[in-house]
Amino acid sequence: MRHFLYFVMFAFLTLVSAKPISAQEVSEQRIREAMRKAATYYYEKVSSHGGYVYHYLLDGSRQWGEGEATDDQIWVQPPGTPTVGMAYVKAYQATGEPFYLQAATDAAEALAYGQLKSGGWRNLVDFDPESPHVAQYRHGGRGRNQSSLDDGQTQSALQLLIAVDRAHEFNHRELHEAAMYGLRALLAAQFPNGGFPQVWTEPVEDRPVIKANFPDHDWRTEGRIKNYWDHYTINDDVPKYLTETLIEAHETYHADKYLQALRGLGDFLILAQLPEPQPGWAQQYNAEMQPIWARRFEPPAVAGAETASMIETLMRIADYTGDRKYLEPIPAALAWLERSKLPSGEIARYYALETNRPLYMQRSNDRYELTYDDSRLPDHYGWKWQIDLDSLRQQYQRAKAGKTPKPPASEKEISAAARAALGALDSQGRWVSVSDGRQMIGDLKLPPGTKFLSSAVFSENLTALARRLRL
Repeated sequence: MRHFLYFVMFAFLTLVSAKPISAQEVSEQRIREAMRKAATYYYEKVSSHGGYVYHYLLDGSRQWGEGEATDDQIWVQPPGTPTVGMAYVKAYQATGEPFYLQAATDAAEALAYGQLKSGGWRNLVDFDPESPHVAQYRHGGRGRNQSSLDDGQTQSALQLLIAVDRAHEFNHRELHEAAMYGLRALLAAQFPNGGFPQVWTEPVEDRPVIKANFPDHDWRTEGRIKNYWDHYTINDDVPKYLTETLIEAHETYHADKYLQALRGLGDFLILAQLPEPQPGWAQQYNAEMQPIWARRFEPPAVAGAETASMIETLMRIADYTGDRKYLEPIPAALAWLERSKLPSGEIARYYALETNRPLYMQRSNDRYELTYDDSRLPDHYGWKWQIDLDSLRQQYQRAKAGKTPKPPASEKEISAAARAALGALDSQGRWVSVSDGRQMIGDLKLPPGTKFLSSAVFSENLTALARRLRL
């Protein structure tokens, strides 16, 4: 992964709080007024072409996605346009107010504009026809035609299109066609074993269905594949995002093909679990289902963070399908994570194949070298992770008992989040964040004390208020 997920980075921000809000002050009217004020500001003052990037200076002079963005660029990758659009959808569901549906529709239409001929999306959409970032959009354009599942790009765009299509009762022809076109392309990108590539430009080819295995060559120096993104991918939570997309498609359109694709994805995860003594998952596999190199700092290895993510994904698939076979790989994976803990209690990102030694990288003059030494780790990647194994075990026990793995948030938790959101909203309807100088989503570092607007924070808070309104 290039960066931590946006909801982790949210913890690195400090919100400017107006004043604490008591439980008595959280009235329905207060919530509705705050939601409308905040959404109106973000929709009217921040959006461009109906879409959004990650971060904005308060005066609007600069904005960033993964890198600085122009006024004609919107970001697809979360927490960009789909994330903000889904917050509007949830606000519409909670209030029934047409304003929120219009804001969500504008975001979905912006994504439809940037849908590629191959059916999915890249990480950004550029509305400037002369920009070098323009791609082969479905309705015109030039450049690349690589639909990406990296970091939830295509998946999150489809989730918003599906949600807005449903809100319009399938009567918005442009958005309905975009959703159907994208879903057809997504299903065509699923391999026979149920896995998906990181990137596709056309339907994938037939391949034999094989169980994951260790390579018989020296994985440190051999087996590199130029276009690794064309092969089976688990990195960047590709299966987790896909799971939610296929569930949304099935719940919305009631077509069995989406349920079958979900089952196929679960079957792939069972196949992709490596054998003992390392029954975890790798980030990337070749056609022979062996771990392979991806980027220069992503070696063939058993991956700690991805293993935890696949455990959660399998539980979600088991819960939705009602099929307990998707729980069967979990005990061995949990046991491997437990015995692979570092002295600090953390889990390494990588463990060497078969030996299970924690594996790292050192960087010198833009060159990466494999090492077992963790004293000089590059700072752009998550080499060690705090993984709550107790929580994963509790979720598994719930799933094994036929319960939803993660219990829903309590009324107390929902109300507390709403009070925090109300208290942080300023007089202009903004949730203002303050940089602490650390790296944020999109590899952005702002000077400490810099005030800015965050699409992640806006979406989180608007959703929190909508959730409280629905209690």
